[in-house]
Amino acid sequence: MARGLASGYLSILMDQAPAIPDPPELQRVTTQYVINEDRIRLSGETAKGDTLVLWLTQRMLGVLIPRLVGWLEQQGGDALLQEFAQQAAEAALGAEPPVAAQTHGGCVTSIDIATGPDGVVLVFKPEGDEQGARLALTTDALRQWLAIVRSQYLIGEWPTAVWPAWMDETQLAPPQAGGFALH
Repeated sequence: MARGLASGYLSILMDQAPAIPDPPELQRVTTQYVINEDRIRLSGETAKGDTLVLWLTQRMLGVLIPRLVGWLEQQGGDALLQEFAQQAAEAALGAEPPVAAQTHGGCVTSIDIATGPDGVVLVFKPEGDEQGARLALTTDALRQWLAIVRSQYLIGEWPTAVWPAWMDETQLAPPQAGGFALH
């Protein structure tokens, strides 16, 4: 199933591995809204210590987030259980040093999503990069990353209609703009 966008596409692969040759797997990521770009920068680090930067637009995230939230909701539980699970995942989020954004990166034009019983795999594909980068997230890690992305939405003052009501209840006070990053 694919959804067309002016800047790219998002493909959904259910219970399958993405069909691309060995994209580098990101071990850690830093997700930060960058005001000058009006985009979210995903700085990633591989197991070898290599870093790369991926840019996520509001439009791309507006398609991705409902898919990820929908997958979480399919895992079971009403809104109250989703809220409790979200709170538990966010409470377990520990502080880590940020991934240094040392390289220039590409704007993500497509994202492959593979789902399984324990989590999701996202393959971010920047324009002109056939290989992309892979990010595997357990259910709790996905919840944590979505909370971080949502906080960056708030910093960017982007519309939050894409977020479910059960995430509204779990959010702490929005961080202030000015270089604040969550990992």
